[in-house]
Amino acid sequence: MSLFRLDSSIRTEGSVSREVADTLERAYLDQHPGGAVVRRDLVADPIPVDAWPTAALAGFTPEDQRTDAQREALGLAARLADEVLRADAVVLATPLYNFGVSQHLKGWIDLLIADPRFAPGTAPLAGRPVALVVARGGGYGAGTPREGWDHATGWIVRILADVWGADVTLIEAELTLADVQPAMAELRPLAAQVRAQAHERAETVGKDFGRTAA
Repeated sequence: MSLFRLDSSIRTEGSVSREVADTLERAYLDQHPGGAVVRRDLVADPIPVDAWPTAALAGFTPEDQRTDAQREALGLAARLADEVLRADAVVLATPLYNFGVSQHLKGWIDLLIADPRFAPGTAPLAGRPVALVVARGGGYGAGTPREGWDHATGWIVRILADVWGADVTLIEAELTLADVQPAMAELRPLAAQVRAQAHERAETVGKDFGRTAA
């Protein structure tokens, strides 16, 4: 029984998405001490920028005509797919960058889709529990000045749930820059409350994952 964890924050220290994912992972292991955790850090071990276009073009190339680079890219896509498919539960931890998807996470998703098992119409994660941990520096909720500016979360959920068929639970932490941005000082109490709620949610989901795996 195993949990697959993916991190994509460029910060290894002070990252809220990693911090909340840590809480989920601990809760999972507390509930299921014998469970394994397979981790992939897309910043410490980034996906090569040319991997996806190389793999995508390989899909249109007869197998006996593929280049070594194309075979290598497809092999990497297959290894990434194997990591996910072997897990009983999945947690993806990501920040919102420049109102969109982290380039590290986007590259990973694109390369996975290049593997036939993750192509549209396959639903490889049908029924599998997936937690999506999202950290946003500002506030993007209804009625805020930047409502609708988060162009990442909806897209990621669409891929996980509608393309891959996963049972997705969203865990969100907002206002994560309040502690370091003087202009957001008055929001610090709210930021602390939202962060605490994200950790509580992550602990609950981690325990549920542990029970599911057991």
